[in-house]
Parts: sequence; C-alpha cells; structure tokens
Amino acid sequence: MTARLLDLVITTPTAVVARSAAVTHLRAEDDSGAFGILPGHADLLTALSVSVVSWREADDNAKADENGTGRERHCAVRGGVLTVSDGARIAVATREAVAGDDLAALERDVLTRFRQERAVEGEARGGARRLRLAAVRHILSYLRPDRRTAPPSLRDGGEGDAP
Repeated sequence: MTARLLDLVITTPTAVVARSAAVTHLRAEDDSGAFGILPGHADLLTALSVSVVSWREADDNAKADENGTGRERHCAVRGGVLTVSDGARIAVATREAVAGDDLAALERDVLTRFRQERAVEGEARGGARRLRLAAVRHILSYLRPDRRTAPPSLRDGGEGDAP
C-alpha cells in the first residue's frame, strides 16, 4: 500500500520558493498558535503570522512505510495565507519567503528582519492614517457653515481693500 503524501507549494508574487510532492507532515503558525497538518487533513484556510513553516519530506524508503524518516525543510514567511485542499494539497502564498535548512539561522536572522519590517510598515500606516484624519477634519471645518469664519476684510465691516 502506498503512503499518502502531501503536495506543498510556497509562492511569493515573483517566485516559487519551495515545492515538494512528498511531504509527510507540515507545521505552521497563525495568530492562534502553531498547528500541524497530516495527509487527509480537512480543508483549511488561515492567515499565517511571521513565522517558519517546517515540513518533512519522505525519502524513497519512507514513501512505502509512512514513517516519515525523510529530510526536514524550513521556510521563513512574512505572513501570508495557507490553504489545505482535498487533504492532499497545501499552498502558501506570502509577500516574502526565504527557504533554508538551518532553522536556527532562519529564526535568528530572517524572522528578526521580517518582524522589524512589519513594525516599520505598521508605523508608516499609522502615520498615513493620522494624516488622512487631519486632512478630513480640516476639510470638514471649511464645509460646516457654523464653523466658518468671515474673510478678514469683511470682519472689519469694510468692503475689501478699497480705501
């Protein structure tokens, strides 16, 4: 009897970062925590956090006996969306990903960079939001008749700059 395996693809907008047709299990992380996926998993759609997706690839002997003794692989992702379909296909779509075999280096270097970039982007979005709100308030102050002030030439009772 042939073991059931998962088909995995991890993509960014510009590249396929990782692809494997012989995954025995996968571990990923969303905002609720870490979770695992085995062949036959129910359909799933989740938003990944900045994390490392890890999976084990079956070697030629493991394909026959399902014991999953193959090589472990890793990919740091900058958030993204993970889908499981038909209990056999996993797709990860992310803005940025770095594949590597050294889990400690991915966690130390890549995840730190991804988290810093996400924090900077959050600060920039907050600044842009504050600017938009200030602009809307400023426009509304001109549109509300009860808050309008007369031009300086009419406040004195005069008719403009005429002598």
